[in-house]
Amino acid sequence: MEKKPNVLILGGGYGGFKVAIYLQKHLQAGRANVTLISKHDYHYQTTLLHKVAVGTYSARKARIFFRKILDSKKIDFIKDTILSIDPESKMVFGERSCYSYDYLVIALGFVPNTFGIKGVDEFCYKLETLNSAIRLRNNIETKFKDFHSDPLDLRFIVCGSGFTGIEFAAELGTQIDELCKICGIEKNLAKIICVSRGEQILPMFNVKDSNIAKDKISKLGIEFVQGDVVECKSDGVVIKNKLGELEDIKSNNVIWCAGVKGSGVISNSPHFEHKDSRILVDEFLRVPKYHNIFVVGDSAISMKRNILNAPTAQLANQMGCYVGSNLVRILNDKPLSKPFVFKHKGTVCSIGHTDGVGVVFHMSISGEIAAFLKNFIENKWIFSIGGIINVLKKGQFRFRSSN
Repeated sequence: MEKKPNVLILGGGYGGFKVAIYLQKHLQAGRANVTLISKHDYHYQTTLLHKVAVGTYSARKARIFFRKILDSKKIDFIKDTILSIDPESKMVFGERSCYSYDYLVIALGFVPNTFGIKGVDEFCYKLETLNSAIRLRNNIETKFKDFHSDPLDLRFIVCGSGFTGIEFAAELGTQIDELCKICGIEKNLAKIICVSRGEQILPMFNVKDSNIAKDKISKLGIEFVQGDVVECKSDGVVIKNKLGELEDIKSNNVIWCAGVKGSGVISNSPHFEHKDSRILVDEFLRVPKYHNIFVVGDSAISMKRNILNAPTAQLANQMGCYVGSNLVRILNDKPLSKPFVFKHKGTVCSIGHTDGVGVVFHMSISGEIAAFLKNFIENKWIFSIGGIINVLKKGQFRFRSSN
């Protein structure tokens, strides 16, 4: 009998999970041995981690277990942490075992980029995984419930003014009143400070939309400080302000949201050409030197601006569908013909559960319509992988959160 080719998908985030779902739907059964390998046995939406961290979205709802979605007759699932990849021998090395492949999809996601700044790893909370969001949620809950007299326990510094930092700061800002009321704390004791490198927050938006977002967030009582973080400490951060002076900002809660880079697995795999642990890919999302390896999501980077954009869930989703279709063509002995082109449909930043700012099909939106579209986007993703039943169980709805 002819040996069936082995297809390995590394990572169960937006890109990797989408490749698996596409192959499950469109690849003829028995055509290949397809295996998804992830360090977690569940998928979660990284775009909702700020809600988990604040407690407005439960960790139970956030988990979508692979084994409940994937058809075991078509897709195998293995829980393992990948350590390195050797494309020369077509081997992947994990903590539990090693795996051979004929075709490989690298979708290992991101890790926070500390930029070598002292103290980030030791003293900062990060929003990189569901578990890290749960740890932050537990810290916030403890600081409010066990508050005695140290005002720094109720002061939160958010480093970074991109999507992650702004959505977290806004989500926490909308919950401050309730947290203080429940715990019997005067509201003026709680404070949120957002440290931004530039004067403009959310730099992916134009100045007008950015200012609308900043105005909305400022009305929640969130303070903006412009400067570069030069050190993180157990009791705050040191920044270099716009005057070039060092300034000490005190807090017992520092959240690092200042940027991401690709998985460390890539930098541990010396055969790949990469930048910030993101592998250079061609127009078909293949590694130029190894045409049996595809890369999607935060693991990929291209020099051609019309191929890839800034790493987002929307981009990873489209890349996952595209690579899935390419694999179906290859496994059916058909050539690749259409290069990947990202179709930008819009971006929405949530400001709490019922407000937001965004751009959809080149039109600026804000307020409740932006919040509605944000929830719609999240629900559409759940529907695409798990159907309407999973949307009803785990979806985002206008007047429902799980705090």
